[in-house]
Parts: sequence; C-alpha cells; structure tokens
Amino acid sequence: MARALGFDFGTTNSVLAELADGDVRSMRFESPAGASDSMRTALSFLKNRDMTLNAEAGQAAIRQFIDNPGDCRFLQSIKTFAASALFQATLIFARRSSFEDLMETFVERLKTYAGDRWPEHPQRLVVGRPVAFAGANPDEALALARYREALSRFGFPEIHFVYEPVAAAFFFARQLKQDATVLVADFGGGTTDYSLIRFEHRAGRLTATPIGHSGVGIAGDQFDFRIIDNIVSPEIGKGSSFRSFDKKLDVPGGYYANFGRWNQLSIFKTSREFQELKKLVRVADEPEKLELFVELVDHDEGFPLYQSVSALKTALSSADEAEFHFSPLGKAGRKTVKRADFESWIAPDLARIETALDEVLAKTSTEPQAIDKVFLTGGTSFVPAVRRIFENRFERSRIESGGELLSIAHGLALIGERDDIVEWTA
Repeated sequence: MARALGFDFGTTNSVLAELADGDVRSMRFESPAGASDSMRTALSFLKNRDMTLNAEAGQAAIRQFIDNPGDCRFLQSIKTFAASALFQATLIFARRSSFEDLMETFVERLKTYAGDRWPEHPQRLVVGRPVAFAGANPDEALALARYREALSRFGFPEIHFVYEPVAAAFFFARQLKQDATVLVADFGGGTTDYSLIRFEHRAGRLTATPIGHSGVGIAGDQFDFRIIDNIVSPEIGKGSSFRSFDKKLDVPGGYYANFGRWNQLSIFKTSREFQELKKLVRVADEPEKLELFVELVDHDEGFPLYQSVSALKTALSSADEAEFHFSPLGKAGRKTVKRADFESWIAPDLARIETALDEVLAKTSTEPQAIDKVFLTGGTSFVPAVRRIFENRFERSRIESGGELLSIAHGLALIGERDDIVEWTA
C-alpha cells in the first residue's frame, strides 16, 4: 500500500503518482474518452434531464464540450484562478462554485476514473505548487489555503506542499553519483519556475538544501497565443479597418484577446462584443476577414485551432520550418512557418523567462560555473529557443532532461515516502 500520493496539479495537465513495489508510477485513469496516465486540467458540466449536473474532467470534458456546443459549461486551466482574490466564484447553471469546489470536482473525477487503483488509505498527499503563481497580483497564501480546503475534503491525514521544481529536482537527483548544486527549470503551461538546490549524500541518504527560487507567469500557453496572434488573427481581421460615418477606424484589438484560451471563444460567442463584431462585417473594409472570424466562433473551432497550433509548435522544435494547417480558414489556413519567425514572436516572453533565471542567480550570488547540473522539465523545454537560454550559460554536458510530463508527480511521490518530508515542504 502506498503511504503517499504525489499530485502535480498543472495548468495544462495533471498527474498523480505513487510508490509501489519499490518503483514510482503514474496512476492510470479510465474516462469516457479512453485511458491515460495524465489528465488535462479541464472540467465540463452538462445539465441532465433531472436537473442534476454531469461533470467530466480531462479529455472527457473536452469531448463533452465539443459534442454539446452551447449546452455545456467548460472550464480549463483552473489553476490560474487559485491565487486571484478577484475570483470568488463562478456560476455553473445558476449554481455558485468557488475555486475549492472546482478543484474538489476535478479530483473527485480523477478518483472515479482511477477506480480500484485509487489507494484506500493513503497517509499523505504531497501537492506541487509553483514558485510564482500565475496572475497579475497573485496571493500565494490565498492559493495554498484554497488548495488545502479543497483537498482536505478527501480525508487525507496529511497534506504537504512542495515546490514543483524541487519535486522535479528530486526525481532527477536520484541519478546523482556525487554531491551537486542543481538548477531545475520547470516550464509548465502557465508558469516558468526555477529552483537552485544543493544535494548531498549523508550517511547514505540524499539530503537537499534549498538555495533560492524564482519564477514568472509565462510559459507554453503564451507561446501558443503568439502563434495565433501572428498567423491567424491577421487573416480574420486584426489590423484591418471599418468605416463609421466619415471616419476610418481600426477593428478593436480586444476581440482577438479571446484567443488567449481556446474555450474563451465559447464565452465570447454569447457576449455583446460578438454581436458588435457581427455588425462590423457590413462596414468593414475587408468584410471577408471578419466573416471568417464570425464563422470560427459560430462553429466552435477553438479547440481544433489549438490542436493545429500545438502540432506546429511541436514540429518547429525539430525543424527549421513547418506547415501550419487549419482548414476552417480556407486558403489562409495553410502556411509555412519558419522557426526564426516563431522565435521573433516569442522574444519578449523569452526575455522575461531569462530575467527570472538572472534573478535566482543574482539573489543567491551563484555564478553559472558553480552549478553542476541543470535539469529542464515541462513540455516547453523542448522549444529550441528556450534550451538556448541555458546552453548559452552552461556547458551542454551539464544540461539534462527527461520525464518532462511526469517528473514532478513522481518526485512528489518519492518525497512523500521520506521520514524527513518537512524538510522538503514549502
């Protein structure tokens, strides 16, 4: 029986892990959308005939949302609300749901999907937390209080919080043959986090001394938005104009901010802004572009668009150029995109990611040559421009990666089995 569960509650994906038979493994989930060892951090709610709500999570939530356009309430990246004092609750079919309620529902669905694989009486739940929560003015204490309240509803005797990059570092550090100063860079969907840690072997046991942390609320989701903003938005009217009486005005750029999250388009579809956009078609200088925009929203093409963007970003990680293909845009939906162009679009984001790296080195007075190992984790670590940030500072032989999607949860589970767990908690 596992004494501890490691829970990587991610912006994009979530993973649960446990130690069994001396080996750490991810929990397997079987949902209506199939089997997986990770779960998209998403929820959907559909009202049943008896007025109860059918909740789904992960890929099953996405499928329910796509199969029931207009009738389904969909939420994704709920982690980004955790530290926001402005977010008190959301209405789901006239029912008020707090962040704690949403997190509880998500974990409850994971428990259901896990079935008999969910341990009966785990002693500890070890939860990952970012170094810097997402948001303009994140309230760390509020986020952790919300986490604890939601997760305490499942009866865990102990709940511990560990920095996500520390958990990833522990997963990697098992490979260390000698004492080392380690920098871990964790690239999630919404945040980039750094941890600098000194690992030492004492009496045959691995110990860790935190040296410093830093983070920034930018990662893979922002890169996706940059792609859309540069190759899709101009084709559906961004930068174009319309006429109002004798004046020539720009189409409001705020319409295109709705592509920051693909599910925002479904909310935009029911808004007054969308009705105003439809009216602009008649007075636009390029009406065909705004018509395309309206069609994308009307036909709920947000998720397919993000699938196309994700495929392009993945392809550009291994090729100097790649094809972007999104058929709902017609001829405008097929383009060759150069990696150099993509890197120019994300340059401001890369600068902020690098500034956060500078911060952890500066505030700990650590020179790059004093770092023995650099571990990169998270899907965005595959982006060549991101890797170059580290290759420009550290020898390639010191940079390692692997287990990009599972390392945090596995590290949390391993830490949860230790008697000195309090020394690892944040």
